[in-house]
Amino acid sequence: MKAAILLESNKPLIIDEIEYPNELDYGQVLVKLFYSGICGAQLNEIHAIKGEDKFLPHLLGHEGSGIVLKIGPGVTTSAIGDHVVLHWRPSSGIQAKPAKYKWGNKTVNAGWVTTFNDHAVISENRLTVIPYDFDLRVAPLFGCAVTTAVRVINNDAKVKIGQSVVIFGMGGVGLNLAQAASMVSANPIIGIDIKDTKLESANKFGLTHSFNSLKEANLSEKIKEIVGDNGADVIIDTTGNPRIIEQAYELTNSSGKTILVGVPKKGDNVNIYTLPLHFNKQLTGSHGGDSVPDIEIPRLIKLINTKKMTLDGIITHEFCLDDINIALDLMRKGDSGRILINFN
Repeated sequence: MKAAILLESNKPLIIDEIEYPNELDYGQVLVKLFYSGICGAQLNEIHAIKGEDKFLPHLLGHEGSGIVLKIGPGVTTSAIGDHVVLHWRPSSGIQAKPAKYKWGNKTVNAGWVTTFNDHAVISENRLTVIPYDFDLRVAPLFGCAVTTAVRVINNDAKVKIGQSVVIFGMGGVGLNLAQAASMVSANPIIGIDIKDTKLESANKFGLTHSFNSLKEANLSEKIKEIVGDNGADVIIDTTGNPRIIEQAYELTNSSGKTILVGVPKKGDNVNIYTLPLHFNKQLTGSHGGDSVPDIEIPRLIKLINTKKMTLDGIITHEFCLDDINIALDLMRKGDSGRILINFN
């Protein structure tokens, strides 16, 4: 099998052939990948923003789509031939032992799911079966971006009809946050980014207002002109930038919620005045909205099939696995929507 391997932090991935185990362990599933998405979480892993990486060398990726080739002992939620979404959030089934691969005389580590490889041994509870007629090309979006965004709006923020929502960062998750907020009739829905192209795309997903923060000298005042002097009901940060987190918190009203999807680099401090937290103001980090993929994904597929939701335009680029480092560089520049690795 071919895989992209992280051998050293802050270095390009190495593309090479590795070997997967001949026998599957209890609860493991062998999947042939068709597509993988790339998420900011993988950039964070490559750059070790949470600290020293103790699992090198290892594989990456946590959102993908493919076909089940083989199931291990105890697996009941999927069968050979099933079309599946691979996701990072746990769902039904066994949480199996993470797979290990052979790379010459080295062992390559992997978590419960990896998708930067054309075949993957994953834990049963990291896949969800989808209909055979659903497009495998867009299915990886259910592995992270779409399910995270919907659950952040529904579960973390519990957005009510008519509440104001502000989103910092209009990447793959940001676009879907805008769409999910629109679907629950939030108003206004304000998006902020440093790329006009991302804002133009996000406007099609439900934003009522958008701002390029590099072009607005008084961004906070502009936002308050729309949501009111007291601030917004819900503000969501996807960037992980400490200064933006501080700004988001300040712009949240005294009974509102600031929700952090992005993660600052370890050691980057966020300075806030905490007194409002002793009353009704809330500041919380999101863990994928606590989504349960095998419940969420079938619901989202129904919404897409009935035209109540769209994934059109979220994917902007496709690369083959050999060019994954080019794809990662493009993502670092912020000049893309969701990027796919196409194994076909």
